[in-house]
Amino acid sequence: MSSLRLCLTVLCLGVACGCTSTKTSNTARTAVEQLLISNAVDQALDRIDFRPFAGQPVFIQEKYVDCVDKAYVVASLRHRVMNAGGKIVDAVDDATVVLELRSGSVGTNTSESFIGVPEVALPGMMTLPEVQLLTRTYQTGTAKLGLVAYDARTKTVLGAGGVSLAQSDDSNWFVAGVGPFQTGSVRSEVKKKNGKGTSQFTPSRLPDSVAFQTPAPAEDAAGEVQFTSGEQPAK
Repeated sequence: MSSLRLCLTVLCLGVACGCTSTKTSNTARTAVEQLLISNAVDQALDRIDFRPFAGQPVFIQEKYVDCVDKAYVVASLRHRVMNAGGKIVDAVDDATVVLELRSGSVGTNTSESFIGVPEVALPGMMTLPEVQLLTRTYQTGTAKLGLVAYDARTKTVLGAGGVSLAQSDDSNWFVAGVGPFQTGSVRSEVKKKNGKGTSQFTPSRLPDSVAFQTPAPAEDAAGEVQFTSGEQPAK
């Protein structure tokens, strides 16, 4: 009797099966690609010290920026200048400093590799299929940004300026088709931002190669030197 009940139960489960379909869509650019680029841009700008522009009206010259995510690159630069105490202005005539930005490289690269047995064609019609035991997909995001600053009135260069280069990465590992097991700076950034507690703004680190100078104080019509806020004339 128990065997009959088991058979009936299995038969009912087979007849009463369900079916579900779900529509999904993806953006033209993946979130990982965008994170790779923004991560590299942030790292490149974090290496520049914008403190010499504190208290100065700064005009951002962006006409030499030609890259993907241009808006993020320019806005991130503006944010750092303001965070350092600079005042962003919309016209060159209102500025004492012109900060000229250029893009050398802003983009991603992808490489794939695996450990296993490649597909082998045997004599005749037989082919041994490819067997991948360990697979790795590796993506990098690179940002190379150049910066130069000059006095808006005299066109004098304020320091040598320079180039800042940074790279982010993302690795996805698959073991016998199981995965992905993710490593890299993108994963670290997402994990950090998703952590508990209140996020805090990280101040820019000292520059590796980019350097600026504060513009010389302007003179008024009477020939007297005008000092910016916080400056005092030498006694």
